[in-house]
Amino acid sequence: MKKDQEILVKPILTEKILKLQEKFAKYAFVVNKNANKVEIKQAVQRKFDVTVDNVQTVNVKGKSKKMNTRRGITRGKRSNWKKAIVTLRSGDSIDFFEGSKN
Repeated sequence: MKKDQEILVKPILTEKILKLQEKFAKYAFVVNKNANKVEIKQAVQRKFDVTVDNVQTVNVKGKSKKMNTRRGITRGKRSNWKKAIVTLRSGDSIDFFEGSKN
């Protein structure tokens, strides 16, 4: 069994995801590419002490990049990554900022 830290890499905090959190109790995480939905669900439930209703995963392709330098054009690519959108049972929530000072 993998550790929760190996499965959940970091939370995604964008405007779109924050709106989903407020309306539908959906939270997004960058997860390990090899993690499946069952492992993601168990990791979120253990780490945040919440009940997960649904898990949706998306494999995000890395973008191709091109940079002009003195030596010519350098081409590269960002790495591929996996995103998980987790729906919590009504009444549950995750506070990512609970330790921060205002």
